[in-house]
Amino acid sequence: MAGVDSGPIVVDTAARQAQVVGDGPRVAPLAQAEMSAEDLRLCIEVREGVGVREHSVIPEYMRTMIKHPGIFGPHMVMGAAIFRGVIPARERELAVLRLAWLSRAPYEWGEHVDISQRYGVTPEEVERVTQGSSAPGWSEHDAAILRGTEELLGDHAIADATWAVLAKSWNEAQLIEFPMMVGQYVATGYVQNSLRMALASDNPGLTHR
Repeated sequence: MAGVDSGPIVVDTAARQAQVVGDGPRVAPLAQAEMSAEDLRLCIEVREGVGVREHSVIPEYMRTMIKHPGIFGPHMVMGAAIFRGVIPARERELAVLRLAWLSRAPYEWGEHVDISQRYGVTPEEVERVTQGSSAPGWSEHDAAILRGTEELLGDHAIADATWAVLAKSWNEAQLIEFPMMVGQYVATGYVQNSLRMALASDNPGLTHR
């Protein structure tokens, strides 16, 4: 299928990170002291959904998005809904890693390497994600998750063969959630790349495994 990257793609990680991280963010984050109680509650809810329990410092990404209140609230609500969703966390993270790699999104990739490993993705699987759905070693179902993600980014639709494999294990609600989830995280990567979000000190970006 034309346009679908099912194997490894060449990524010059240093050049890409220089491009989309650059010399600093294009939009400065709001100071944490200026956040409202409701904004803080939404951020904490999303962070706890990914297993983070320490909230003394809210990430710059959240404090940047808050500058668009009409987008910030729905974005956080959707993020929380996906983390409470019906697709198992490990399977969700495989998809997020693949779309982050294909989007060459340093911030998103680095953060989700850590998140994915909290939900059972191994370092070997993280590396294999960079090789795509055609890499040996995946189960049929895991390969279909990666392949579906590749098809959504490359062809904007899931192919019949991939859908049939996913439908062996997923119910209708999970099949509905999957493209919505991929779209949510692709959009997040677009924003982080375009706003040149600074990487946290513990996020090495595209080199992270």
